[in-house]
Amino acid sequence: MANKKQRRIARSWLLLALFTLVSVVVNACGDSTATTLPATTAAATTAPVTTAVTTAAATTTVALATTPASTSPAATANGELVVFAAASLTDPFNEIKADLEKANPNLKLIYNFGGSNTLRAQLEQGAKADVFASANQTEMDNVLKGNLVADKGATFVRNRLVVILPKNNPGKVQNLPDLAKAGLKFVTAQKDVPVGGYTLQALDKMSKDPAFGNDFAGKVQANFVSQESNVKQVVSKVQLGEADAGIVYSSDVSAKISPDLLTLEIPDQFNTLATYPIAALKDASNAAAAKVFIAYVLGEKGQAILKKNNFIPTTGSIGLTITEDHN
Repeated sequence: MANKKQRRIARSWLLLALFTLVSVVVNACGDSTATTLPATTAAATTAPVTTAVTTAAATTTVALATTPASTSPAATANGELVVFAAASLTDPFNEIKADLEKANPNLKLIYNFGGSNTLRAQLEQGAKADVFASANQTEMDNVLKGNLVADKGATFVRNRLVVILPKNNPGKVQNLPDLAKAGLKFVTAQKDVPVGGYTLQALDKMSKDPAFGNDFAGKVQANFVSQESNVKQVVSKVQLGEADAGIVYSSDVSAKISPDLLTLEIPDQFNTLATYPIAALKDASNAAAAKVFIAYVLGEKGQAILKKNNFIPTTGSIGLTITEDHN
């Protein structure tokens, strides 16, 4: 009887030992799994669209794609964000506004569109803004000289020039030399407005070509009937038939107004590739939202919106042989 009791006790201890051993093994496996969680979480955070790849691959992809995770409209942004932007950016920036405000219900984007030189002057005079997006580098450099931004900004998009005519073409313009015809009503922007300066550059380039003659620029300038404060006003004058021709950005010929216009391409050798820089203001009252906005504009979705609106994105080859303006 005693032997049976001893055998039962021995079996109980054996089962207890086996149970303990199994528990140790299970816990050890659990600890091993837990140590991999931070890497998995990091991969999901930095590259949510590539969660199936390894952490290292995800990190590389993010770096090459200008950090798409940080450019997502899902990034947190709250409060009011004031953006001063070149008038030519009106359509794409309004699309970006809709995306960001939908993803961030507590964010309110407030735009001030105008000629880049006018916006710069407003900033110098104390106007408050969080972000400045210029249609040329000159005005960004000017706000940098004024210690209003920390650096020269990041180029986020490019643009090129095109001649626009009213649909009924009252000036009978068939080619670029026709812009010098006496009596033609030509509307442009002021020379300090980026598109106005680019227009003068294009006319000067044409004047150096024998096909136009060295007096071409002077003849066209004699036809100036109006010099507007921003490019949208130039478009409006031509669209309404108040002028026979004007030079604007390709992006200004949107699907909405293109039925009212004819266009005349400006060959690469006479064109200028306008560069658009963007930067946050040093005294931005909403620096966090400014960072989100700029990242979105530079990111994949922002670039796609700009491309859809006839801008030239900064990513990939532009496929053009135009002199790039960095002034």
